[in-house]
Amino acid sequence: MKIHAAVARAPHTPFSLERLDLEEPREGEILVRVVATGVCHTDIVMRDQHLPVPQPVVLGHEGAGIVERVGPGVAKVKPGDHVVMTFNSCGHCPSCNDHEETYCHEFFPRNFFGARADGSSGLSCEGVRVHGNIFGQSSFASHALCHERNIVKVPEDADLALLGPLACGIQTGAGAVMNALKVEPGKVLAVFGMGSVGLAAVMAARIVGASRIIAVDVNETRLALAADLGATDIVNGKASDAVAAIMALTGAGVDYSIDASGVPAVIDQCVRVLAPRGTCGIVGASPHGATLTLDLTHILSGGRRVRGIVEGDSNPDVLIPLLIDLHRQGRFPFDRLITFYDFADINQAVEDSEKGIVLKPVVRQPAV
Repeated sequence: MKIHAAVARAPHTPFSLERLDLEEPREGEILVRVVATGVCHTDIVMRDQHLPVPQPVVLGHEGAGIVERVGPGVAKVKPGDHVVMTFNSCGHCPSCNDHEETYCHEFFPRNFFGARADGSSGLSCEGVRVHGNIFGQSSFASHALCHERNIVKVPEDADLALLGPLACGIQTGAGAVMNALKVEPGKVLAVFGMGSVGLAAVMAARIVGASRIIAVDVNETRLALAADLGATDIVNGKASDAVAAIMALTGAGVDYSIDASGVPAVIDQCVRVLAPRGTCGIVGASPHGATLTLDLTHILSGGRRVRGIVEGDSNPDVLIPLLIDLHRQGRFPFDRLITFYDFADINQAVEDSEKGIVLKPVVRQPAV
């Protein structure tokens, strides 16, 4: 079938809006008419080859839409169902067998290699291959093929245009607090980086009852929003020494810290503010090959821990419906992070995101 899509053909180059051919769904695949897709920092990282995905490629991994057709063997959804498309996994490795799909042994091939498991794409332009299957979807397009393992059915009365970011960025921040770190009531958390991921972590920390939520950024507007969304303290890392400021606020340091920046110097600060037995979770995407130097005595002497967190350690079939329900209750107002763009304006959305003008751009497909 003919679809329209945004194609990344070269690093640091705007997406090309093109007509492509999309195959019919194969066994276990699902054809989704995309309603809207969140623009994630990881999409920009992939476009610019900091994570080297093959090009030309259709990116997009925070898609929401309506099922149009299903391939043989699909039982999880049916045509007409409203869905969110999230990360993909293999279903048979030790991590998947332990229900830890975010650490699937095939996470990179299934999400970043631009192909199905058998090496095919499903996308082409006048007979020439275009890479697809990014995060098992490639949803910067009017239609996307996804898989049973990375599709989540959502309530039909929920606003599909809002829901795409729950598939990755929002899920990552909220899940880091709720699932990975398991922040307990009365504990102290510092979050470095007030983009959509960090702000999702702030909102989740308020929900779970953290007694002190310290937001760190260099943008006063974002810090003000963090305070409005639940941060009890804000620290401007440009105006003051963030480590000194947090230690002054807490005395002994924080129980948990989250880095949502991916910047090694900031991650070092995240570790330095930990109290004894504290845990730092790294969720920000760093350039491929980035390295980190830490004070090992600081880590060893206080039993401090540093861990990576992928997709918030989430089971999307559980967390995404939970976040939708919390949003309905007014307790998780992630809609305040979103700015909508027409799909035709996707390059403007990316530019505004890179400049920090908006937090979470979402590109909407034309109404059918």
